[in-house]
Amino acid sequence: MEQQRRPELRRERTAPPVLAQVVLLLSLLALPASARPVPTPADESGEVAWLTQYGYLPPANPVTGQLQTWEAVTSAIRGMQRFAGVPETGIPDDATLALIRTPRCSLPDVLPARKNGRQWRKRRKSRGRRSAGLAWTKRNISWKVKTYPREARLGRETIRALTHYALKVWSEATPLTFHEVGGSSADVSVEFLRLDHQDGYPFDGPGGMVAHAFFPGDPQRAGHVHFDSDEDWTFRSPDDYGTDLFAVAVHEFGHSLGLAHSPSKRSIMRPYYQGPVGDPLQYQLQADDRTDIQRLYGMARPGSRVLHSTEKPEASSLLPDPPSLPRDFPEFPDRCSSSIDAVAQIRGETFFFKGQYFWRLTHGQHLTSLRPALSAAFWRGLPRSLGKVDAVYERHTDHRILFFSGPLYWVFKDNGVEEGYPRPVTDFGLPQGGVDAAFSWPHDRKTFFFKGGLQWCYEEAVGRMDEGSPTHTALGGQLPTPVDAMLSGSDEVYAFKGRQYWKLERHSLKPEKGYPRSIARDWLDCTGELYPPPSAPTSPPTGAKLQPDWRGPPLEVERCVCPSSAPRPALGWTLAALLLLLRGLV
Repeated sequence: MEQQRRPELRRERTAPPVLAQVVLLLSLLALPASARPVPTPADESGEVAWLTQYGYLPPANPVTGQLQTWEAVTSAIRGMQRFAGVPETGIPDDATLALIRTPRCSLPDVLPARKNGRQWRKRRKSRGRRSAGLAWTKRNISWKVKTYPREARLGRETIRALTHYALKVWSEATPLTFHEVGGSSADVSVEFLRLDHQDGYPFDGPGGMVAHAFFPGDPQRAGHVHFDSDEDWTFRSPDDYGTDLFAVAVHEFGHSLGLAHSPSKRSIMRPYYQGPVGDPLQYQLQADDRTDIQRLYGMARPGSRVLHSTEKPEASSLLPDPPSLPRDFPEFPDRCSSSIDAVAQIRGETFFFKGQYFWRLTHGQHLTSLRPALSAAFWRGLPRSLGKVDAVYERHTDHRILFFSGPLYWVFKDNGVEEGYPRPVTDFGLPQGGVDAAFSWPHDRKTFFFKGGLQWCYEEAVGRMDEGSPTHTALGGQLPTPVDAMLSGSDEVYAFKGRQYWKLERHSLKPEKGYPRSIARDWLDCTGELYPPPSAPTSPPTGAKLQPDWRGPPLEVERCVCPSSAPRPALGWTLAALLLLLRGLV
């Protein structure tokens, strides 16, 4: 994808608190030496000047009364100009001052020396650069958005989706995979914070420093990414309006993977904010960035990136054209009266499958839509002729998603099928006829398959069945068999049969007291009568011609606190359309 040129920043940014002092200091350099006043000590508040903040000027020497020599300041200006790619005048000319006022990443451009005295990296006149020297030793990296801005134009689901796609930019160039987790800890932890948040890189309100991240080698904060909550974070807005979250996130995730700042004006790792970079669904790293990240992690595995030649959205569109409806359009299921074929927890969300469709529940167990979505349209690679799925689960060893239907199974990375699938279920040592249900247990990385009165235990870490499989299922005599579906949470297991479900004791798989209960009432937001009145906004009655949601469940856009109630066309239908596709697993 052709990289966009850096747009001119037409908005006025609030200068950092020390900027006036820095400009005054630098402007003195233009005077003859005889006319320069004697340098004065640094201000008593201890604020660090811009050149020192970003590594061009070493901290003042306390032995000399915290003074900086004119020669050192001049050299620092030249170094800053050289790195930024502007003429090396050694004085604070217009181009230099414009960069000083430009919003940017908080991390220094010149990294501090290691304890052994060597520099993290050397600056070269060429456009190439080196990494910060360290990388993750794992290849499956977890992430989580831990805190959100208090007042923002973007809803939480939009922020999550943009985070996913910003990480995907890096995974498409490397063998890395990223998966969202629901727990308290994650390798890459994203937070929106304000002012001084006790990490050595205080924010300064709107403008100035917009975000920073910590390298993989940081002993306490490796992978942490912090965004200034006071920024006006936007998406798909004009270049001079707000700060584009996707562009900044791609930059900061580069740091969290081990890359330092780049002098290239076209690099996403350039320290200065360069405006929006385009459509998250199409954005790709430019050549130097791709080379630098591959020096740390190697190239992407062949076939790991799934491309479909028939799915090429236009550059002006956020979504590909919806597929045409098949002639034999199947009956639209009613969530309040249907049984369930399969249930799975994927990326912390719960998916209920029925026939060719599915409903999805958020982390908070709320339906994203009362209408089901077509599975084959969302999970690219499932055949449209597939009548139903028997079992679905997320494999905890590498966070791939597996679908089982009859004698075949598919493996998906996110929502794209991997090369070489489908394959026969006999790969697992399962009977050729397939399975009734399955669930994967994250604590011991074992997957349990159920068929009739039998169950199998598959060890994902070593890729083989436990000795003695199959055995008679522990469900026998406890609840009706065969079950329709099984689901595992963090510490619980559920079994589904007909329109009812049971919560099971973790080890014995015996039902807890108070069950069975209604699937429709407890999971699928069916209150009161299980058959809602015709006026209710649910599934249509039998024979209705309402089309399903082909692009996945629509999102209810969260309310945002905006400075004006006037409509904003730039965030109109395009943002809503993107939310349809970006939601979730994504």
